Amino acid sequence: MNTVSHKYRQSALLLLTAAIWGSSFVAQQTGMDYVGPFTFNAARSLLGGLALLPLIAFFSSREKRSSAQQASADHTADRKTLWTGGILCGIVLFAASTLQQVGIQYTTVGKAGFITALYIVLVPVCGLFFRKRVQPKVWLAVLISVAGLYLLCMTDGSFSLQKGDLLVLACALGFTVHILVIDHFSPLVDGVKMSCIQFFTCSLLSAVCMVLFETINLSDLLHAWMPILYAGILSSGVGYTLQIVGQKGLNPTTASLLMSLESVFSVLAGWVILHQALSGRELFGCILMFAAIVLVQLPDFQKKTAISS
Repeated sequence: MNTVSHKYRQSALLLLTAAIWGSSFVAQQTGMDYVGPFTFNAARSLLGGLALLPLIAFFSSREKRSSAQQASADHTADRKTLWTGGILCGIVLFAASTLQQVGIQYTTVGKAGFITALYIVLVPVCGLFFRKRVQPKVWLAVLISVAGLYLLCMTDGSFSLQKGDLLVLACALGFTVHILVIDHFSPLVDGVKMSCIQFFTCSLLSAVCMVLFETINLSDLLHAWMPILYAGILSSGVGYTLQIVGQKGLNPTTASLLMSLESVFSVLAGWVILHQALSGRELFGCILMFAAIVLVQLPDFQKKTAISS
């Protein structure tokens, strides 16, 4: 497969990921009518991990038939990298998804989707800590996104973030770290296996917090079965696996742009299913934030000019 075809395929996978994630904001919010955030995340992550086990078994049997056995030392090294990447991804996913799940109780689906999408700007900014140069247009995108965030979230006239908005903003930083961790490990290991490990790690951490901080009620879990099933199988099992597979070989900033389109799908899903409308001020804030998303991906015209001259 040539480079162009590979990028188109990976981009299509991440676009599908964005559609699944955007619509899952509805499931996340409706599920909270019955269970707490830790219970919801423990159940959805467990379902996500279990859903991948048959897929892993299928691909493993194909690999054994089509390829020779790897050397024992290489296999041990690969397994160590796989478990390290999966557990780290699971820890970061637990932190980010918990912040998102708690925050979504206090804000709308559309606003949560757009605030979460701030990772498109945070990803290149965090690159500074890895000594990667950030172009001036990225700093401009930061200013535009902050202005959009102000219009979107600070609707009561006070210079303060609402509780839910602040939690979802922290979640955006968590998903930024998640993208960077996946960018490091996805070229080194099997993406489906790493995704499975991250789900079981996230489920275990959520379950511990569920026991410590929430009341477990089987009846409530049964009432929330549909949102949990959707978020577990599609958003977790399918969506996060598509992210890991789709990010392989793509620039993390490009990947984050494609996945940030979940914000558009979340607004559409909130409008169609939950009838949650945004005011004109909030819509303009969304437009500014999306403009920041597009600006980050504009080509570097200075380089093109230098080459042509």
